[in-house]
Amino acid sequence: MQLTIGFSPCPNDTFMLDALIHHRIPGSGISWKEHVEDVETLNTWAIEGRLDVSKMSFSAWLRVQDEYALLSSGAALGHGCGPLVIAKTPISENELLQGPVGIPGELTTANLLFSLMYPQARHKIPMIFSDIESAVSNGKVIAGVIIHENRFTYAQKGLVKIQDLGEYWERETGFPIPLGAFAAKKGLGKEVITSIEAQIRDSILLAFDNPEIPMQYVRQNAQEMDDNVMRAHISTYVNDFSLNLGSQGLEAVRILQARAINAGLI
Repeated sequence: MQLTIGFSPCPNDTFMLDALIHHRIPGSGISWKEHVEDVETLNTWAIEGRLDVSKMSFSAWLRVQDEYALLSSGAALGHGCGPLVIAKTPISENELLQGPVGIPGELTTANLLFSLMYPQARHKIPMIFSDIESAVSNGKVIAGVIIHENRFTYAQKGLVKIQDLGEYWERETGFPIPLGAFAAKKGLGKEVITSIEAQIRDSILLAFDNPEIPMQYVRQNAQEMDDNVMRAHISTYVNDFSLNLGSQGLEAVRILQARAINAGLI
């Protein structure tokens, strides 16, 4: 059986899926056609139902949960790993609300968290996540919501943190920050979906056991080529929740959905 799978070029995804994509999971019975795309592209494709299995923002999954089953393995969820709001210099909340603010896509969890904290911010400009730092630096936007590797690079570029949206979430809820997850089309059937969950988990365990092996694949795809940044990214976003969302992870997703509905955001 051949299935399509989509994931981002970010180190956490490529680290987790290296063994899966390169056929080092024995007896899987599935061959994979990979699509490595920006997170918002994957979110849009999820709305369109284009891929069999895909990484997507939890914010996007909340919109497609009737068609896609959430997988217990492969998620980006944890503590101290939330999106950051950055600017060129310190700015007031009123200036932030006036905008414009660069966001990494309307369907991203980063945008959802920003909208929950700043519901009056209306002037937002969607852009590729890796372009937001430069957009802030050159004045195209007054502030930007950054994700992925940019969490580790903005200060080196002379930019300042205005708000940590993850700290806001954890302070408000007491739960880990639900960023993104893998989901599979429900039409594949429960048996196939369970097998996919197990394969992703096995791929992560192999990466944990031999962390240098996936690094070649990580380097081939990373937007930020500094090895220290890649490793910091992996250690931040690949954790026990990646192996299994568990009850705490699922409750975090439930709270995200409830708050988004209450705020009229989905």
